[in-house]
Amino acid sequence: MFTWIFFFRLLQIPKFVSVFTYNISRCYYIVTEEFHHEGDVVVGAFFPLHTFYTEKKMPHKTVLYQYLDNQIQYNFKNYKYILALQFSIEEINRNPNLLPNTSLGFDFYNVRFTEKYTLDNVFIWLTALVHRKYFPNYNCKKRNFTAALTGTSWIISAQIGTLLQLFKFPQITFGPYDLLLSDHGQYPSLYQMAPKDTSLSLAIVSLMAHFRWSWVGLILPDDHKGNNIVSDFREEMERKGICLAFVKMIPATWTSHFAKFWEHMDETNVTIVYGDVDSLEGIMRNIEQRLLTQNVWIMNIEHHVIDRADYFMLDSFHGSLIFKHNYKENFEFTKFIQTVNPNKYPEDIYLPKLWHLFFKCSFADINCNVLENCQTNASLDVFPRHIFDLSMNAESTSIYNGVYAVAHSLHEIRLQQLQMQPYENGEGMVFFPWQLNRFLKDTEVKDKRCLDWRQTIDTEYDILNFWNLPKGLGLKVKIGSFSANAPQGQELSLSEQMIQWPEIFSEIPQSVCSESCEPGFRKVALEGKAICCYKCTPCGDNEISNETDVYQCVKCPEGHYANTERNNCFQKSVIFLAYEDPLGMTLASVALCLSALTVFVIGIFVKHRDTPIVKANNRALSYILLLTLTFCFLCSLNFIGQPNTATCILQQTTFAVTFTMALATVLAKAITVVLAFKVSFPGKIVRWLMLSRGPNYIIPICTLIQLLICGIWMTTSPPFIDQDAHTEHGHIIILCNKGSAVAFHSVLGYLCFLALGSYTMAFLSRNLPDTFNESKYLSFSMLVFFCVWVTFLPVFHSTKGKIMVSMEVFSILASSIALLAFIFGPKCYIILLKPENNSFTHVRKKTYSRKNYPKI
Repeated sequence: MFTWIFFFRLLQIPKFVSVFTYNISRCYYIVTEEFHHEGDVVVGAFFPLHTFYTEKKMPHKTVLYQYLDNQIQYNFKNYKYILALQFSIEEINRNPNLLPNTSLGFDFYNVRFTEKYTLDNVFIWLTALVHRKYFPNYNCKKRNFTAALTGTSWIISAQIGTLLQLFKFPQITFGPYDLLLSDHGQYPSLYQMAPKDTSLSLAIVSLMAHFRWSWVGLILPDDHKGNNIVSDFREEMERKGICLAFVKMIPATWTSHFAKFWEHMDETNVTIVYGDVDSLEGIMRNIEQRLLTQNVWIMNIEHHVIDRADYFMLDSFHGSLIFKHNYKENFEFTKFIQTVNPNKYPEDIYLPKLWHLFFKCSFADINCNVLENCQTNASLDVFPRHIFDLSMNAESTSIYNGVYAVAHSLHEIRLQQLQMQPYENGEGMVFFPWQLNRFLKDTEVKDKRCLDWRQTIDTEYDILNFWNLPKGLGLKVKIGSFSANAPQGQELSLSEQMIQWPEIFSEIPQSVCSESCEPGFRKVALEGKAICCYKCTPCGDNEISNETDVYQCVKCPEGHYANTERNNCFQKSVIFLAYEDPLGMTLASVALCLSALTVFVIGIFVKHRDTPIVKANNRALSYILLLTLTFCFLCSLNFIGQPNTATCILQQTTFAVTFTMALATVLAKAITVVLAFKVSFPGKIVRWLMLSRGPNYIIPICTLIQLLICGIWMTTSPPFIDQDAHTEHGHIIILCNKGSAVAFHSVLGYLCFLALGSYTMAFLSRNLPDTFNESKYLSFSMLVFFCVWVTFLPVFHSTKGKIMVSMEVFSILASSIALLAFIFGPKCYIILLKPENNSFTHVRKKTYSRKNYPKI
């Protein structure tokens, strides 16, 4: 398809070049550019059909002819204004329910290039109104003048309005709506048919927000309209988080050599161009000449495609997006244009010129309004759409609405006259033009949707995509719409798959100052930069952002955690030092094995209870110590498994009581040895202690003291179930909180005090002459015990969660196994592997040899 279009364009270029360079006939110089259409009531039409260029402002060579040493170019698109005027008047004249027995007509004046020439035309027309005199080629039929139709530039309307307001003569403008012209104090009889652009800035900014274009440029005229709209754009953009990379104000005296204007244009891929056709003519041509294909242009005017012999395929405006007011399609207007020809409208002096240029018709030598050698099937609908579009554009629609506004006002006047007095002698309507002002004012303030003849709606826009590849194709395809009255979030409607972007972009263009911050990051503003210029920084601990371009991360709720990407929160799983865990399983297995080993040692001692090594050092205390060590190993199991209130209390109480009994037993054994060997002359008290087994009372006394400490602890601030949600990522660790840290450290301090006391007593009796003296083993076991628990405290305070619990279990097992190994290990070695040393004969021999050992 593209190949055929391109081939067609190559064939057409020479054709149009030959047409445009065709020698202009002399009739262009002698035919007047004003004409009239007969009617009982006449509308004056003042608008331009040419584009004027001075020597400093030259276009490409196209359809030009000399006029007073200046260059004039026919703008064929403006000829549609005459056709819209002709069509609306004929439609009204055919309507029997609107102005019956009264026909509308018009006087057309081509607005030239200077204020003086424009005002001269208006003055001539007003003079004819006052004196009822007409031009020589006009007939003498009496006609009523109603209103003046002016446009497209607000400047032309303002110039004409200054003169018409002196007579309160109604003036209807069809150019873009202008706040300056809405001042009824300065222009009391001027009425604008174009809809207001109250929602244009919102519509354009909504489109940018849809495509996430946050860094855009703005080009607009340096006049009151530009100054008003720029504040609207800034307000809407600030609300949507969009920034302006630059704002270029088009000076009134535009020149293509204004180099400073084009600075920083490459900072963005999207640029808004706002203004009317007249104010943007120079900048649009300059953009086209510079071939700026790296930009998406967003405009509020339909760019006029003019076929030029430059043979370029690319066009600066291909892929542009155009906002225009939504209006009803008028298919009757299209049919009307297809029937237009010079024979049907002989008074129209422009149709012969068009037929002469495009269909190679020749002017008759006698009359320049008569054509010869024309094609019989020549019609305006054969023109390419970029040369002449058959559908109504915005200005044509405003002309249509304006003529109907005049017709309805006249109809109201006629109804009032009929109610007051019927016509006499068959005379037509008698009125003064200023009488229309009251009705036109009512028409202007009414809701446009309440008037079925109105074709536009202020708050609705069509979005067109400009297809111009290859250059000259000139299609404007509707790809969406905007309605400010639609429900929130549904104002903008787009068919993205239909959009053709500039050739440099293979997908939807991006226009940002900084790349978007992905989920998991937040935006940090850069000092001295626009809010759209920022850097991305990761969210903090346990914070997430699940959207792009957020300024603040959200903290995960309690019991949830942020994933590693920090874009989602997940429910934390509850964990504890369970038997199923490898660590918990290992510690439990070790505890059970050591307790079984202790029971095995008890069995050995019971079996060999009558041997010297068992009977030595108080056999009963050995049994108590072994049983206590068994419970010490088993109490570590309280720390493994899911905690509850009971286990939390049992953990600390069983640990404290069993270890107190163990250390008290060791202390009792050490004191027994000291009393037996250190006291050379025992007194009555010492003898009573030895005979009554007084050291054995140390165990219950020390245990009662520990029970008192635990009782105070459990009463004031007992241990409780706690949760640790921070130690392990994604997990909530359930553990037992000690409750009172002072009580816990008091228990440990008391145990260390007993260990230190036992160590001291054992150290004092280490060299006593006993065959099976275990003082050395007692002192060494206490030293290891003391080191284990002193080392435990800093480790306990530096770890969290399951590691802290496992360290406590490890300390219990390590200190218990130290007591078991160092106190009972050597005895089991002798009992099992050296039985010959565990006999009374061996003891007597060893004692005898010690007595006969020579003293030094």
